[in-house]
Amino acid sequence: MTRQDLIDFCLTFPGAYEDYPFDDPADESAWAAMRHRQNKKTFAFITVRNGRLMANLKCDPMEADLLRGAFEDVEPGFHMNKTHWNTVYPNGDVPEDELKRMIAHSYDLIKPKVRSKHDTRNS
Repeated sequence: MTRQDLIDFCLTFPGAYEDYPFDDPADESAWAAMRHRQNKKTFAFITVRNGRLMANLKCDPMEADLLRGAFEDVEPGFHMNKTHWNTVYPNGDVPEDELKRMIAHSYDLIKPKVRSKHDTRNS
């Protein structure tokens, strides 16, 4: 899996877009922030660091610990909150379908919540 493969997969989610808040997009080591258009929240940061592809993904804290124990290529989030983010190194011991599931989980955690028309919290 390449950096572009990861970015392309992230772009399949509704409202997802690619952003480069820190770097020049032409640089392979640029941090690509994959965000939701409606709330601008990030669900993946993708880069190449020291020649190795990596993705920071948001994760439920209990699941984050389980994934770190199950896979050598899942670590606490690099430069992120270690409780809520994991760093995943693709092309290692994490199967591609599991990586895609982790990305989908990260997206689900940040996507805008759909409010019911019966929700009276802000009435």
